[in-house]
Amino acid sequence: MRAVPHAVMLLGLSGLLPFFWGVATHVSPAAFDVTMSTLGPRFVAPFVLLSYGSIILAFMAGVLWGFASRAQHSAWVFYAVSVIPALWVFFLVGDGPTSSAIYLGLGFIGLLGLDWLFCHHKLAPIWWLPFRVMLTVAVVTSLAVVTFG
Repeated sequence: MRAVPHAVMLLGLSGLLPFFWGVATHVSPAAFDVTMSTLGPRFVAPFVLLSYGSIILAFMAGVLWGFASRAQHSAWVFYAVSVIPALWVFFLVGDGPTSSAIYLGLGFIGLLGLDWLFCHHKLAPIWWLPFRVMLTVAVVTSLAVVTFG
């Protein structure tokens, strides 16, 4: 993990805050009440996890698209698979909080497979996969706590 640029590490870890806040509002009635009274229902679990998780999963499609632009051969394949996370969100997230959280979690796990593919073909930086594993564990755990906890 030492090879991850400091700015990337800082921003990646900061990007986990909405997931952790969703867990906090799920397990703490005080955090839930304060958030509801100051920010409203969009910022408490499960809504904050579902909306932010959807944004991030779709954002990751754009990251993969950028990696696809480095492909020398069969670039169209990498461009095609890079849009899967965004399409996953579009087609599978939004039916209800439980199913949406499950599909988001599965989407983030599937994204790791795509991350591996791009790393295997040397389209992503060498530090990318370990970094993504760390973030994915945190995201999927947060979704699981709110969905099943």
